[in-house]
Amino acid sequence: MLQDTTPGVEEVLNQEMVTGYIGFDPTAPALTIGNYVQIMLLKLFQLSGHKPIVLMGGATGRIGDPSGKDKERELKSLDVLDYNLSQQAKYFSKFLEFESGENRAEIVNNKDFYEKMNVLDFLRTVGKTLTVNYMMSKESVKKRVETGISFTEFSYQLLQAYDFQCLFQQKNCLVQMGGSDQWGNITSGTEFIRRNLGDKAYAVTTPLLTKADGNKFGKSEKGNLWLDPELTSPYEFYQFWIRCNDEDVPKFIRYFTLKSREEVEALEKEHADNPQALKEALAEELTIRVHSKEALAAAKNVSDLLFRKIDKERLITLDKASLEIVRKEIPSFDIPAALIKNGVNIVDLLAEHTAILNSKGEARRAIQGNAISVNKEKIADHEYLLSNTHLLHGQYLLVENGKKNKFLVHTTE
Repeated sequence: MLQDTTPGVEEVLNQEMVTGYIGFDPTAPALTIGNYVQIMLLKLFQLSGHKPIVLMGGATGRIGDPSGKDKERELKSLDVLDYNLSQQAKYFSKFLEFESGENRAEIVNNKDFYEKMNVLDFLRTVGKTLTVNYMMSKESVKKRVETGISFTEFSYQLLQAYDFQCLFQQKNCLVQMGGSDQWGNITSGTEFIRRNLGDKAYAVTTPLLTKADGNKFGKSEKGNLWLDPELTSPYEFYQFWIRCNDEDVPKFIRYFTLKSREEVEALEKEHADNPQALKEALAEELTIRVHSKEALAAAKNVSDLLFRKIDKERLITLDKASLEIVRKEIPSFDIPAALIKNGVNIVDLLAEHTAILNSKGEARRAIQGNAISVNKEKIADHEYLLSNTHLLHGQYLLVENGKKNKFLVHTTE
């Protein structure tokens, strides 16, 4: 997981418990799998006996980091940033140990470093430390000079560097970690500590992960892969790992598993000819950790319903949330609840009230050909009536036409 480090960091980490931090700006109310790379770095740091600090960007989030951006960020309102920060903070307790141990994690808000500092204090205390020449030599700034960079975003490097100095002084924090696009900002912090305090601090970065197809890691067909079940359902999260490229599996396992090196290598040896088994192992581990065992069970149930054969007994155990996921994944149709309450003929349902089949004649032929089933029960009679007793959770019917064509009918008031 390591790309660049400053000299001496390994020796320091091997000598004693060290405090290190990673910053997270509140650009969204939830965290993505890209953020989770950094959370994993903090997790492994803590499991190795060191103390992690999560630095929330209550101040830096108001400025906007130019790193990796080819144009100015659109500044979010202070209310939105405060809301995002409060929402993001909830995630970390799920993955890091905050309650016990000498190396228990802490959350710090960098807004605290600046609240009592006016602009003149900032310019004298912070602005004098680095020259413009030094700041412009950093890749994150250099790339933007040609297209244009505001003084606001140009100053971001100073804030991140001063953050490191404050944590060094207040928390004896010796190491700052982050993605490789943060190298310039992080080493500016080590330079702050060297020049202003005459002390030595250290920088560590991880590679920015890309998938085998060259796309940025964490991007699915539907956008970001979020850690929030409301933004990315546990089923979508689980399927992301199940469907990933075979070439990516060794890399993903090494980034995201909490299994030991020996366990990972044994798994890879055992499933050398079956990368799908490795994907399933990773998908299960991550879905449980990010969501829950119950969420994994639901994700697997939905996956089995959509891609494997399941019987009626298994179907009726699916909860409403799982059926809502199914509804998003296959063609679905809304019908009035009153229609089925009064009883609806199967042929009328297939051809008139939905577009499952194009005509009543086609519907009758499908029934005669033993192709139609409702809730995993074959329909053999074209006079068959469906009523409320057939509804799953009082709202849903799973209709199948042959082995591969699945549809969900949903009743509405």
